[in-house]
Amino acid sequence: MTFVPTVSPPAVLSARPRWFVVRQLGMLVRDDEGQPRLPELEDLPRLGLTPESAHYLGQLDGEDCFALEAAASEPPAPWAARSLRSLYSQLNEEEFAVAGRAVQIANFSATHRYCGGCGQPTARDASERCMRCARCDLVFYPRVSPAIIVLVRRGPQALLARAARSTTGFFSTLAGFVEPGESLEQTLHREVLEEVGVHVQNVRYFGSQPWPFPHSLMVGFTAEHAGGEILVDGKEIAEARWFDPHSLPPVPPRISIARRLIDGWLADVGAL
Repeated sequence: MTFVPTVSPPAVLSARPRWFVVRQLGMLVRDDEGQPRLPELEDLPRLGLTPESAHYLGQLDGEDCFALEAAASEPPAPWAARSLRSLYSQLNEEEFAVAGRAVQIANFSATHRYCGGCGQPTARDASERCMRCARCDLVFYPRVSPAIIVLVRRGPQALLARAARSTTGFFSTLAGFVEPGESLEQTLHREVLEEVGVHVQNVRYFGSQPWPFPHSLMVGFTAEHAGGEILVDGKEIAEARWFDPHSLPPVPPRISIARRLIDGWLADVGAL
């Protein structure tokens, strides 16, 4: 599937547009034989929505995609609010990415209705993704928070950790947000040292993934162990160990860049 993002809808919409109805940090869907189904145009009035208030997102496989902000009240049956995380394993990668985009844009619009400079109402800009104050012309863009995520290797082994706040039990790669004034590489060295007490070298870029929890951009790297023994911080990380490729703990699903980092390591050592 291919997604082409843009701000302004075409003059003639596709035959069956996709409507991503956002409620808080989740979406309104209905169950369709065990699979979540998005609302269609004829469903919008029952949900108290009109197409005119929608944010245009772009096209997914030639179909126009829109984001709408749901009412705060409970949706009528059979519609239900589902968290974005609960839809994580039920959507393919492109659909999940568009759903994440919809949640971020709808929440950005909802939380930037007024200017942070002069307090006057803001309005959507017709030509770019931003909210603009008509009085002082201050412009607000959607927030994107960069974070690094890294797979650290030691010979054939990889360092995987279980987050202290995790409810899944997965062991994953290390990650952390970039602080003001830091480069991505500086963040990587700092986070690895803070969380598990080791030093790394030979840092290499791997890839990136937007991660809408709530508005992150995960920038992936690989690195090699340069020294130090594992010493978890006990705050962010509950447990961390070196794992062999044939004795892995539970790891994240394939849709995540963390899993792609792990699979890349496994392929490199001939275990995949």
